[in-house]
Amino acid sequence: MDASDVVVIKQHLIDPEICIRCNTCEAICPVNAISHDSRNYVVDAAICNQCMACVPPCPTGSIDNWRTMPRPAAYSLEAQFGWDVLPPELSAEELAAAGVTADTAPAVEPVPAVLNAAVSGEEAFRSAALGATVPPWSAAHAYANLYGPKTSEKSIAATVVGNVRVTEVGRDYDTHHVVLDFGAMPFPVLEGQSIAIVPPGTDDAGRPHHPRQYSIASPRNGERPGYNNVSLTIKRVLEDHQGRPVRGVASNYLCDRKVGDTVDVIGPFGISFLMPNHPKSHIVMICTGTGSAPMRAMTEWRRRLRQSGKFESGKLMLFFGARTKEELPYFGPLQSLPKDFIDINLAFSRTPGAPKRYVQDLMRERAADLAPLLADPNAYFYVCGLKAMEDGVVLAMRDVALQAGLDWDTLAAGLKRQGRLHLETY
Repeated sequence: MDASDVVVIKQHLIDPEICIRCNTCEAICPVNAISHDSRNYVVDAAICNQCMACVPPCPTGSIDNWRTMPRPAAYSLEAQFGWDVLPPELSAEELAAAGVTADTAPAVEPVPAVLNAAVSGEEAFRSAALGATVPPWSAAHAYANLYGPKTSEKSIAATVVGNVRVTEVGRDYDTHHVVLDFGAMPFPVLEGQSIAIVPPGTDDAGRPHHPRQYSIASPRNGERPGYNNVSLTIKRVLEDHQGRPVRGVASNYLCDRKVGDTVDVIGPFGISFLMPNHPKSHIVMICTGTGSAPMRAMTEWRRRLRQSGKFESGKLMLFFGARTKEELPYFGPLQSLPKDFIDINLAFSRTPGAPKRYVQDLMRERAADLAPLLADPNAYFYVCGLKAMEDGVVLAMRDVALQAGLDWDTLAAGLKRQGRLHLETY
């Protein structure tokens, strides 16, 4: 093949060493080019149009990797699924062997139009595309990726200093509040950030387990104020999203840790899902299950500021969903929060003898209170929980806006551009 006939692409790849499998890239990709198995996230070169939508939200930068490749030699999905490390760039000799030389201008494949474009109406609604990739303008500066596979410190050891169950159900599906202390090692975090736990041992193929990501449930000055510690909300996983039996590697490992045990941590991650610092800002929190972790962190930070007597905060509004009251993490502590401090709305979908209610149902019921917040540039919205809730929640926001006579397209663009709508689902 003549060099002038060689089609060269910049192939988009994901670094398996630093990917924390948070699913952000797959959720936000507008052309469905990204997929995953139990081990790796991969990009289909035949579909990717290099739109870059997935790059800014990635908390680790693992998504921002590119390789100059002759199209016929592009890495297949099968090859990517088998990687433990990212392959190096092809050398000049390897490119020349494929018909690509420095003094020959190859035929460069044009970036295709958006593939698999949705049609119209409800099918075209993609909530993930509306999530902000920038933090609120008044958010504090976040430090990220201080510890990890490609840093000088591969991980940091944290000591378990607390482990209590925070749901009333039995052991099989319990949720734990786990507190980790970093001692003298620096580990600055903000509300809305996450860390990853590196479970010991290997998988069925004999490879080390990859890290699992968890949102931080404590405020910036620690679970215990003034201490270098963080808390996590961990649900023991015994079935997958399809209801098939599975034993979650990291969740069971963490739920079983005793006080005094140590765990390996990497991170912190995340520079956009951050709370505003402006004292008059309003925060609307919408979550299910362990998606309550970052909401607990934000609420507790506001509560501590309020206790200091030196801070007049804006409104706090919480929409919190679970199957039953007994499965709702932190149900007891929620009841003790002053009603003039936080507006709490609870939705239960499996209460015997009662109709199913979801967070989006409650949002529509509170439309008269939500509409002014949607229109207020000082109000911020945070959504965290299972992926299945995301579209319903954002559709509810759209319905509330339209009912109030707001232009949804203009409003949605502003929510994204101004860092006012943050989506973190899994």
